Amino acid sequence: MISGTTRLGGLLGSPVAHSLSPAIHNESFRELGLDFVYLCFDVGKEALPCVVAALREMNVYGFNITMPDKEAVVPLLDGLTEAAGLIRAVNTVCNENGKLIGHNTDGVGFMRSVREIGADPAGKEMTLMGCGGAAQAIAFQAALDGTRVLHLACRHSSSWKKAEDIVDRINKNTPCRADLTDLQDEAEMRRILDCSMLLANATSVGMGDHADRMPLAFPRLLREDLVVVDAIYNPRTTRLLREADAAGCRTANGLGMFLYQAEAAFRIWTGKEMPVDHIRSMFFI
Repeated sequence: MISGTTRLGGLLGSPVAHSLSPAIHNESFRELGLDFVYLCFDVGKEALPCVVAALREMNVYGFNITMPDKEAVVPLLDGLTEAAGLIRAVNTVCNENGKLIGHNTDGVGFMRSVREIGADPAGKEMTLMGCGGAAQAIAFQAALDGTRVLHLACRHSSSWKKAEDIVDRINKNTPCRADLTDLQDEAEMRRILDCSMLLANATSVGMGDHADRMPLAFPRLLREDLVVVDAIYNPRTTRLLREADAAGCRTANGLGMFLYQAEAAFRIWTGKEMPVDHIRSMFFI
């Protein structure tokens, strides 16, 4: 029930009408008896400064940020966590006594999801495909969580310099050693995959208009003892995962990452544990 003391939070981005986040968070608030509510607000970059200022004045408990606002929100905040500062993008903001502090829980969600399937890359090598927002969050969190070597694999295109910057920042700011490989170079992809225990896709290839494609051009490089995780959760089984299943790999889609990034945000805002099993049974099975 909405009351005179109900605290407001939500999701900023554009588009947001498709988001599952309101269902997840509002059901969690209801289950735990918290007087909070979570709504979606369709906000692009131009309106973002005014909206964040208004939310500050309204003393919201916090909010999530999605595309295209994850980087644009950074200068509007009062502080960043270590991970958010390295990633230079925010997906969760918490109001701490009037100070808006930016977090990035995408990488936290990914790392928890791979640990859940017994594929923790700490002390080992992994390959990550992509250099967009999700890839950056995964890359830096993996580095901070003890991955020994991170192989970033991207197409040699206009985003190559961005990928080089990610690798450079990981090498300068974490104990992890990172390198960059062209996704289209079969020999180099074979070399890094042979050293990796985990292959993760953080590109959009495999969803929407690209649902019939896969980011790895050489499925013959997949081997039985390689764990393959796709950050995409719609569709639940991408072409990459089908090829990996056929090769005998252990696989997982992006539902775990999505659930656990939401759980991390919930904990930041409320100080309580999200009822994960309840939420999983309602929305993910």
